[in-house]
Amino acid sequence: MRRNLTPMEARIVAVLLEKEATVRDSYPLSLNALCAGCNQKTAREPVMTLGEAEVLAAIEELKSLSLVNEVSGTRVVRYEHNLARVLGVPGAAAALLTMLILRGPQTAAELRLHCERLHRFADVSSVEGFLDELAEKEPPRVRKLPRAPGARESRWAHLLCGDAGLEAASTESAAGGAVDAGLAEEVAVLRAEVHELRGQLGRIAAALGVEL
Repeated sequence: MRRNLTPMEARIVAVLLEKEATVRDSYPLSLNALCAGCNQKTAREPVMTLGEAEVLAAIEELKSLSLVNEVSGTRVVRYEHNLARVLGVPGAAAALLTMLILRGPQTAAELRLHCERLHRFADVSSVEGFLDELAEKEPPRVRKLPRAPGARESRWAHLLCGDAGLEAASTESAAGGAVDAGLAEEVAVLRAEVHELRGQLGRIAAALGVEL
């Protein structure tokens, strides 16, 4: 691949790969079906609102990169992806890249769950093995992100759009850490207030000769 993809281009390729596995009867996809897949409100992060004209323009760019092929011989023009061949990765790795593009950074366990319809991984360690291979490619195709405050596992992000997606993920992690810290501070304040109120109630009860 000669350059990084734009988020729109990455979304188009990922939707084609996803639909190849999930709606085989409709694949390759028409322009209308492709736009609908790109603009889905569920299982997409971020949600996009793409028009047919801009999707067509992106398709032309992807065709020049050999990532998308136009299928002839039908009454409606249809499109198919060529991701695995261009990147030189197996289907399992392509499935992981697809889910990272469509849903954003995820842990290995989340990827195993979300990839179920594209590729069934035996266990989480199998997912991690393919992720490690993608991270070791030149150039690397994924990166393991620093573990967010309070998180039990690290998340992975794709690099097909360069570092643009990583910056957003880092901002999200920092925001999540700030929220966690703020909640912890608020809980500590509330606990102190409850402790003080209990003390006051105890003193009042003692003055009145009432047993709590």
